[in-house]
Amino acid sequence: MALYDELPVFKASYDLLLNIFRFTSNFTREYKFTVGEKLKNETLALIVLVYRANSSKTKGEIIQEAREQIELIRLIIRLMKDLKQISLNSFVMINKQIESVSKQLTGWQKSVKT
Repeated sequence: MALYDELPVFKASYDLLLNIFRFTSNFTREYKFTVGEKLKNETLALIVLVYRANSSKTKGEIIQEAREQIELIRLIIRLMKDLKQISLNSFVMINKQIESVSKQLTGWQKSVKT
C-alpha cells in the first residue's frame, strides 16, 4: 500500500490547503477569523479523510465523505468571492484545484466500487 502522502489526491489537497492559507490571510478582519478559519479547518478535515480512506479497508464511505467535504469547501470559496474577499483570478485558480481534487476523489471512489 502506498503511503498517503504519495497519493496524487493527497498532494492536490495539500496544495489546495497551502493556497487557502495564503489567500485567507488577505481576508478582511470580519471574515479572516470566522470564515477564513472555517475554510482552513474544512480543508484540513479533507486531508484527514484522504488519509483515513487510504488506510481503511472500506474506503468507499470515507471517500464519499471527502467528496462532500470538497463541495463544502467549493461553496465557502464561492461565498468569499461573492463577498469580494477573493479576487477573480484567485477564485479561478482555487476552483481549478478544487475540481482536480473532486475528480480524483470521484475516480478513486469508482475504482473501489462501493
